[in-house]
Amino acid sequence: MSDSKELESISPYGPARSTVQGSPLSKEEIEKYNDFFKASLYLSLGMIYLRQNPLLKEPLVKEHLKARLLGHFGSAPGQIFTYMHFNRLITKYDLDAIFISGPGHGAPAVLSQAYLEGTYSEVYPETSEDEEGLQKFFKQFSFPGGIGSHATPETPGSIHEGGELGYSISHAFGAVFDHPDLIAVTMVGDGEAETGPLATSWHSTKFLNPITDGAVLPILHLNGYKINNPTILARISHKELENLFIGYGYQPYFVEGDDVESMHQAMAATLEHCVKEIRKFQKQARDSGKAFRPMWPVVILRTPKGWTGPRKIDDKYLEGYWRAHQVPITDVHENPEHLKLLEKWMKSYEPDRLFAGGKFKTELREALCPTGTRRMSANPVANGGMVRKPLRMPNFEDYALKLEKGGVTMGASMTNMAGFLRDIIASNPTNFRLFGPDETESNKLAKVYEAGKKVWMGEYFAEDKDGGNLAHEGRVMEMLSEHTCEGWLEGYILSGRHGLLNSYEPFIHVIDSMVNQHCKWIEKCLEVEWRSKVSSLNILLTAVVWRQDHNGFTHQDPGFLDVVANKSPEVVRIYLPPDGNCLLSVVDHCLRSSNYVNVIVADKQEHLQYLTMDEAIIHCTKGIGIWPQFSTDNGEEPDLVMASCGDISTHESIAAIDLLLQHFPELKIRCVNVVDLFKLISHVDHPHGLRDSEWTSLFTANKPIIFNFHSYPWLVHRLTYKRPGSHNIHVRGYKEKGNIDTPLELAIRNQTDRFSLAMDAIDRMPQLGNRGSSAREALHNAQIKARNEAFENGIDPAFLKNWVWPYERESSKTLPFLHR
Repeated sequence: MSDSKELESISPYGPARSTVQGSPLSKEEIEKYNDFFKASLYLSLGMIYLRQNPLLKEPLVKEHLKARLLGHFGSAPGQIFTYMHFNRLITKYDLDAIFISGPGHGAPAVLSQAYLEGTYSEVYPETSEDEEGLQKFFKQFSFPGGIGSHATPETPGSIHEGGELGYSISHAFGAVFDHPDLIAVTMVGDGEAETGPLATSWHSTKFLNPITDGAVLPILHLNGYKINNPTILARISHKELENLFIGYGYQPYFVEGDDVESMHQAMAATLEHCVKEIRKFQKQARDSGKAFRPMWPVVILRTPKGWTGPRKIDDKYLEGYWRAHQVPITDVHENPEHLKLLEKWMKSYEPDRLFAGGKFKTELREALCPTGTRRMSANPVANGGMVRKPLRMPNFEDYALKLEKGGVTMGASMTNMAGFLRDIIASNPTNFRLFGPDETESNKLAKVYEAGKKVWMGEYFAEDKDGGNLAHEGRVMEMLSEHTCEGWLEGYILSGRHGLLNSYEPFIHVIDSMVNQHCKWIEKCLEVEWRSKVSSLNILLTAVVWRQDHNGFTHQDPGFLDVVANKSPEVVRIYLPPDGNCLLSVVDHCLRSSNYVNVIVADKQEHLQYLTMDEAIIHCTKGIGIWPQFSTDNGEEPDLVMASCGDISTHESIAAIDLLLQHFPELKIRCVNVVDLFKLISHVDHPHGLRDSEWTSLFTANKPIIFNFHSYPWLVHRLTYKRPGSHNIHVRGYKEKGNIDTPLELAIRNQTDRFSLAMDAIDRMPQLGNRGSSAREALHNAQIKARNEAFENGIDPAFLKNWVWPYERESSKTLPFLHR
């Protein structure tokens, strides 16, 4: 057990204890900060409790209270304390800064600052700076039809909601990359600091270039408790905590205590020291032209949870304990004594003096708040669309894969598209970055290094010159943490830039919930008039489920599409380009778009190419279409529709058409391909969806449809259940069957191979009679033989692996005669 002296050293109580000494504030300034602090705390409690009587001019009765008390007070005092002291430095040094609120449900802190700075009333005139406006400001908080208890998109100055904890630091670094003058003041809750994404994001300093990038000033807020438990970092020794951050590469500065006056001096001195350090490092790097990795400052602020509240109520601890985390006094409706205690507490913040006539004291605002866009609540960077510049885009058609006819030429779709990405990077040297967890080379995108290397601020070895592709000023961001890469990208685009994340398909699930939160952010932004559109979040998935020959079952999961498909149709798009020219068209479209989450799925290996560039543009513009070059219905009623979605799935589907035509050359088969997955859904449910008449023109309403799908088959059934003839849709996709398989073996396990598709088609056409039975037997025998050969030799038979479309259309015929 620790001794009493050590316990005292990690207590949040007592006069200020700080690493940096100094008294930069005059007595008069301290009085002003005391008043500003009181006004902020009053607003924070008012949001939680009050529906009427906003200035407590009348004795507080339960009818003045909200019927449901919702919100969190515990982290508000420390966040307010940091925010208002950084404002002094913004004014003194003319800083460009934003504030990121990491602690969960931290909105009272930042909302109070936006209101006191005047931004909130500018954005929402109904919450005017008078008694009536203040009453509306209080009522809307955590109230039906109002605003949430996080720093939601409705909150001026916010790029980070914090509903799910762990992303504040990665968002902050994403925001300052390529914003050389920006400082992201980032509050990290000590509960939040226990999450995996937050813990790994501290390493972001290894990618921060002091010449080209801004700076993040993290403030680790040790208020000691989560909802009902102590926090880990608040209960370890000073030395251990200091060593932790030195090990991360930061210089920690402690500010600890609860005595408000001495804490004002300590915080003011500490934050000013940190700003000077940041500016010193940046000046050194920029004057010399030599980038380096300094020990960036981090502030460790230890204050009581619910600071300035009652220490105890009815002999139970409140301030400095977990009970202060949410609504600090919960029973004010039922307990008249506690209602009086709440009134006394709130009146101790002197609302009658600080909000005379309902308006905050002008002299306090003028003395302590920046003006215009220097206010952190009004910084245009936090409304990224205001500073967003369009990408300079080369013409994607110039990168076309050449082919004379579809289905016979092999091509490396991803490697080819990498040339397009390379030139986008070259044309946008401060406006676009490529993100990914150590997979850019593996994903066949290495051409991008010709325009921008991988950012690396760590040490260099001689061998790095041999294909390491490392540079201080790179454009590719790689760290083996999907969480951090995704957080960087989100921060980067929310602050006005463009980017793309590339990742292995099976492990994109690591960031399911991050993408989920981003979708919610964008959707809510659509409801906020003053929010400008930001660049889309673009995710390129490769190393797909069907090509995990050596990795096996653990690397086989295409289910991210299900996660995205659950999100609002207003903000999500899913594309599965079947070949290289379609991939170029889709990537160009996605990078030009805004306010979407775009998911692109494409394999990185060589594949058959099907469409010329002109054909690809038409096909991608439609999102779905009939491919006449692989069809035999030629305007007549088809016997069968063979549909596909996904590059590998398309290959097997077309190969299945070949097998069927070998046995039944008279069959009228229609080949349909899907690029835009949401074309399958009704137009009533998604803006990209087909009308039923359009659906029927492609798929018919009464013919069997064999649909070969990249992902889990149930997703297609979900999207098409309303369609005419939906009972005719027979979907084949990944069914969670896998091992160390060749591509053919894996497809057979999941019945997505050409043999299984052809046999399934035969089973759905009873008119074939015994001829169907005979063909089915032959196909089954061929499947078994091919599978045995693959199992024996460890590679698929060459005649299957090297299969190409063997037919040519005879243009002199009026009917689509096909010959081998």
